[in-house]
Amino acid sequence: MALSQEQRDQIERRIRAAIDRLLSGQIPPGGACDAKTLAREAGISRASLYRTWSHLKDEFEQRRAAARAAGQQPDPKEARIARLRELNQRLTGKLARTNTEFTLLKERHRLLLSVLAAKDDELERLRRELSTFAGTHAVPARNHGLGDDATSVVPLARH
Repeated sequence: MALSQEQRDQIERRIRAAIDRLLSGQIPPGGACDAKTLAREAGISRASLYRTWSHLKDEFEQRRAAARAAGQQPDPKEARIARLRELNQRLTGKLARTNTEFTLLKERHRLLLSVLAAKDDELERLRRELSTFAGTHAVPARNHGLGDDATSVVPLARH
């Protein structure tokens, strides 16, 4: 059944109003800023939008592309997805940097433990030398006020 000019004008006004609502961010629940939601909001079938009103569908897609190019995101769901993707990229980069730093710190920790163990070995060697030296020579009286008493040093536990 053919539409009268008044019906065609009315449908075109509904489609244009739906385009304006969608591009201003008034997305209905369960919808998106797309042709399917446009047809539903205008009260026409998708097939009709693609066949009869394709020039308005094309206009909608051009305006939507222009809005996106200008940095606007009419669909809050798509804007949220874009924000979450950006956040995911930042966090992934931060995690990689943290893992690298952790690996470097573990390596430095191993190195410092090695140095500490070497110093402990040297200290033990010096104590043995001192005890050997003290057994063969007269040991001068200790000055307890200076805190250089080697017996107060606690050896490190070996792992």
